[in-house]
Amino acid sequence: MEHDALIAQAQAWLAEDPDPDTRDELARLIDSGDHAELAARFAGTLQFGTAGLRGELGAGPLRMNRSVVIRAAAGLAAYLKKQGTPHGNDTAGLVVIGYDARHKSAAFAEDTAAVMTGAGLRAAVLPRPLPTPVLAFAIRHLGAVAGVEVTASHNPPRDNGYKVYLGDGSQIVPPADAEIAAEIEAITSLTTVPRPTTGWETLDDTVLDAYLARTDAVLSPASPRTARTVYTAMHGVGKDVLLAAFARAGFPTPDLVTEQADPDPDFPTVAFPNPEEPGAMDLAFAKARETDPDLVIANDPDADRCAAAVKDGGDWRMLRGDEVGALLAAHLVRRGATGTFAESIVSSSLLGRIAEKAGLPYEETLTGFKWIARVDGLRYGYEEALGYCVDPDGVRDKDGITAALLLTELASELKSDGRTLLDLLDDLAVEHGLHATDQLSVRVKDLGLIAAAMRRLREQPPTELAGLRITRAEDLNEGTATLPPTDGLRYTLDGARVVVRPSGTEPKLKCYLEVVVPVATKQALPETRTKATSLLTTLKRDLSAAAGI
Repeated sequence: MEHDALIAQAQAWLAEDPDPDTRDELARLIDSGDHAELAARFAGTLQFGTAGLRGELGAGPLRMNRSVVIRAAAGLAAYLKKQGTPHGNDTAGLVVIGYDARHKSAAFAEDTAAVMTGAGLRAAVLPRPLPTPVLAFAIRHLGAVAGVEVTASHNPPRDNGYKVYLGDGSQIVPPADAEIAAEIEAITSLTTVPRPTTGWETLDDTVLDAYLARTDAVLSPASPRTARTVYTAMHGVGKDVLLAAFARAGFPTPDLVTEQADPDPDFPTVAFPNPEEPGAMDLAFAKARETDPDLVIANDPDADRCAAAVKDGGDWRMLRGDEVGALLAAHLVRRGATGTFAESIVSSSLLGRIAEKAGLPYEETLTGFKWIARVDGLRYGYEEALGYCVDPDGVRDKDGITAALLLTELASELKSDGRTLLDLLDDLAVEHGLHATDQLSVRVKDLGLIAAAMRRLREQPPTELAGLRITRAEDLNEGTATLPPTDGLRYTLDGARVVVRPSGTEPKLKCYLEVVVPVATKQALPETRTKATSLLTTLKRDLSAAAGI
């Protein structure tokens, strides 16, 4: 863009910006004549997709800020009205709004409420920063036509986001995302968006109390509740709700990782506030070495994900999301659960084997709970990225609070039999084969590197990886008999599976690896695990070379 045109666009944006912080930031950039930085913010717009919006905070249309949020809210309101949602009277459709404790989250929630009110809809805001699953629950509990959660989940501190749900309590999927995006695009000026300063409702704790009451349905009435836990909220909003849920259930009060217990939008003790990231669980492990619990539990900052760690030999280790997914599935099967078990295509195939052995329906979906939550007759769904839906009738999304409850119940039952979660994982390996998973994840600054890697794999597809022949290669861009099109590649090998896809929420290329090795006896497990680890290491190396990453 020509310099003068860029400055003119930035000045037009500045004239409408309602936030003094981003106004000052943009004014400084204009005054300095920093063409490169201005271009980075005005070379397009933050795209609204099936994850809603997510991006770095700052001024301009390619950053998360109040101007972008107001446009997004106005687009959502216009979409809802075109869908026939009543508006402008006492029976107007309700939009419920939640938010986390990140920078600007409360302001973005208030702006959304103002826009919905100005559009003739009803708006209700949760009383304070609360877990995302409380918002997902509130949508159906209150009979809302839509919900918005202001959160960037486990992204870095500089980010924020905007997640949209419709009245079924599930996140939006196509074509709703494109239709909402078109309505956002049609908003040419913030001056056309009415934003009254009053008129919406701030909810009290009644909705939270109803959510906590619903958690009773997650546990067996007579189950043991003895497992001791260490818990970290990862500087997020999970602590108070999780403690209330554990107290209600009668579990021992978790020992808190105090340095990470309370909300802090700067996430000072971690490089990335994601339990999967290296070092993020170090403080939790240190606490566990002091207190020797049965289980370590972590939520991500908006508490829709649940991580777990167990003592393995002399120290603590994280369970992979696929391991927790299989443990919860086995627990539900043993309890006599009925209904469909579902997972995304990047998660371990072990869930399908557990469901088949139990005679239960099973489905695979595209990545994300927006797809898993829509499976007909869903009883349990999970995704390897620490997301578990254990009570779809209560929360039709991943829920790190109820998942923590169910896993702690399982640990308690095993404890009463003198066993551990690792013992149950051994049993599953002997019964179904060792399903070992790993991930090759590459974070980039230049998104073109991801596109180049995907193009290279499509143009020069590998024929074998780790010495295993690729028996089937699928370009998911073309869709399958059971999956709609998505940007991804899936390779089926003799005894292994690989899925490659760009992340939908972060600047990452993600490759999901699984090897399945038969296990003759429990005594053969150590040797089998060594073999599986070696295979995964070689798979990762060969795939990296094939993709040029």
